[in-house]
Amino acid sequence: MSLSYKDTGVNIDIGRKVVSNIKKLVHKTFTPNVLTDIGSFGGCFSFPVSEYKSPVLVSSTDGVGTKLIIANLMNRYDTIGQCLVNHCVNDILTTGAKPLYFLDYIGTGQLNPNVIKELIAGLSKACCENDCSLIGGEMAEMPDIYYNKDYDIVGTITGVVEKENLLFDRVKRGDILIGLPSSGLHTNGYSLARKVLLKNYSVENYISEIDGVLGEVLLKVHRSYLKPVSDLLNKKELHAIGHITGGGIEGNTERLIPDGLKLKIDWNAWDWLPIFKLIQNVGKISIKEMQKVFNLGIGLVLIVDRDYADKFFHELEDNGELPLNIGEIG
Repeated sequence: MSLSYKDTGVNIDIGRKVVSNIKKLVHKTFTPNVLTDIGSFGGCFSFPVSEYKSPVLVSSTDGVGTKLIIANLMNRYDTIGQCLVNHCVNDILTTGAKPLYFLDYIGTGQLNPNVIKELIAGLSKACCENDCSLIGGEMAEMPDIYYNKDYDIVGTITGVVEKENLLFDRVKRGDILIGLPSSGLHTNGYSLARKVLLKNYSVENYISEIDGVLGEVLLKVHRSYLKPVSDLLNKKELHAIGHITGGGIEGNTERLIPDGLKLKIDWNAWDWLPIFKLIQNVGKISIKEMQKVFNLGIGLVLIVDRDYADKFFHELEDNGELPLNIGEIG
């Protein structure tokens, strides 16, 4: 008897079905600038050259880490795609760039059409919310690489910023740090959070300290900060933006600061979100370690000119944000 591709665990027919299932979701993100349809060898995007004087393209690739394991345990995948897009949007936002288009990679041991559709639905939703087109992607069924229903998802984003508005080399002594609230862990620290929490709780447990079901709290969508910050990007008094991911507030803000200056964070300027207090208390984790691993409730840091800080606070509040003064540059 001859061996087939399906016998090795790779089902091409299921792959075709999945592509058919997600077409409408992908099309929702399209603008007239998208020139190719789903299934093309390469995604083509007509760059609006006339809208810019000296455009700089900014690209970034990232994943969502072991937050995927929580999604598997909860059998819920609607937030993961949103987290991925929003994470990538925030990463290029730190340069001053706004998104143009997005591509994804999904690798799994066994293609499940329902799971893939839910993941793509999340990507589509977030792309629409961030004015970003989903112009391509890849799905790979590799049972020899991924175990059974395990999967990974990775995204690549490209955005654009005027060269004169790039957020480089502006930070100076006396600048104010404005923190914008996170929704929770976002996409970082899940390996430690799982190690601590899943020894003591099930993801389906309601926990009074966090006023919610553990798995649902851990799957909260990673916020996009594009809309509340968008109007500020052309202001010269905005000196830098830090996306608070792995490494915490200190680790992700220090790299924005030139030699000779230092970060002065007021750690008492805000209360930790309940999920972080739970992780610390259950795991008996030191404050220093918590600060190094988690965002602790601050998802984005704006470094702004001290003389214009009040104006930034007012504009952010007008955009529906709850900005916090969390320190300064010394």
